[in-house]
Amino acid sequence: MTSSKFLPLLPLLLVAALAVTTGCDGTASAPPQGPAAETGHGGDDGDHGHGGGDAHGDEDSAGHDGAGQERAGEDGHGHDEEEGHGEESAVRMDRETRERMGIVTATVERRALAKTVSAPGEVRLNAYRTAQVTPRIAAQVLARHARLGDVVRAGQPLVTLSSVEMAEAQGRLLVADREWRRVKKLGRKVVSEKRYVQAQVARQQAYAQVLGYGMAPRQIEALLATGDASRASGTFDLLAPQAGRVIRDEFVVGEMIEPGRVLFEIADERTLWVEARLAPEDAARVATGTPARVSVDGMAWLEGKVIQRHHTLDEATRTQAVRIEVDNRDDLLHPGQFVKVELETGRTDPVLAVPEGTVIFMEGRPTVFVLRGDEFEPRPVDAGPTRGGWRAVRSGLAGGETVVTQGAFLIKSLMLKSKMGEGHAH
Repeated sequence: MTSSKFLPLLPLLLVAALAVTTGCDGTASAPPQGPAAETGHGGDDGDHGHGGGDAHGDEDSAGHDGAGQERAGEDGHGHDEEEGHGEESAVRMDRETRERMGIVTATVERRALAKTVSAPGEVRLNAYRTAQVTPRIAAQVLARHARLGDVVRAGQPLVTLSSVEMAEAQGRLLVADREWRRVKKLGRKVVSEKRYVQAQVARQQAYAQVLGYGMAPRQIEALLATGDASRASGTFDLLAPQAGRVIRDEFVVGEMIEPGRVLFEIADERTLWVEARLAPEDAARVATGTPARVSVDGMAWLEGKVIQRHHTLDEATRTQAVRIEVDNRDDLLHPGQFVKVELETGRTDPVLAVPEGTVIFMEGRPTVFVLRGDEFEPRPVDAGPTRGGWRAVRSGLAGGETVVTQGAFLIKSLMLKSKMGEGHAH
């Protein structure tokens, strides 16, 4: 009775059993489920499972060992490959190519390095090479001949002015000059000594007055050469007292200018000052003539020397200022910039050292490129501190070896490019 109730379900159970026990390719993929399966096949399946487990374990173990060996092989291959690349990808370059690409080499030597003290500094104008252009009498601006930023030469006209006082002085000079010429032509035998001297003095005084009012000697001579009274108009040019760059020109054409008003400021920026602020104990170790270096970015440095040391401390910072003169012919520094300053205070014992640009980082290690024949070899080194543009090398180099001092980054890029190309070939 009971079994007859389940007869309609037998086809469905058979299909389900086949689906479980048979994969898509007809192979057994899982044991039958249910209590009978668990008890009927438990031992065999357990043994089979255990055996399969061992087999699987062995396979896993073999796979693991295989992977380990593969990884070891990869590591070994990687190591060999790296060494192989180190040899295969070495950069070779003959002397002519090195020169064309700007690569500079030098021989490693022992040298005494500078002991330095660092301090902040500010770039300032060289006051001894700076001039201001001002009128000495009240005048009106008629025309300007230079503008802010212009580079001017000594004696170049900067501005044309007009003045009533200058017109009167020019008239007196023309009269006095004409009288002097006549008396001088007559000579001492004709005119009295008193008249001769008076004419001479009057001419000199009139000349000095025009000169004092701001006319240049060559302008005065041009006025006297004409002898034309109509030229006594009161106009005159102010000339550049020195060569340099116009850094100030605060006026407008037509403006009335009072005596002493600064119309132009001209600075020769080929030499600038840097004011460095030092602690008093550090300043005491710095003397006039001490070598110094100045940098805006900490990378490029300009050489200079101490020319003066202030003898009073700044009341706010309690520091002592040291004045450094720097050659600025390449126009790298500008007044008002803040810079880093290094001043030499002594010398170390001789050590192996290379220019600071020689040492670069490869794979996180300080490295230099040693030149052997026409081949560059990367050499890890134990690099010490940098002093005065030179970096000490504690180990990794020997005296007499040739290293790249300029162009190391180019060599590095060529070497990495060569390795990457060979890596892709693999």
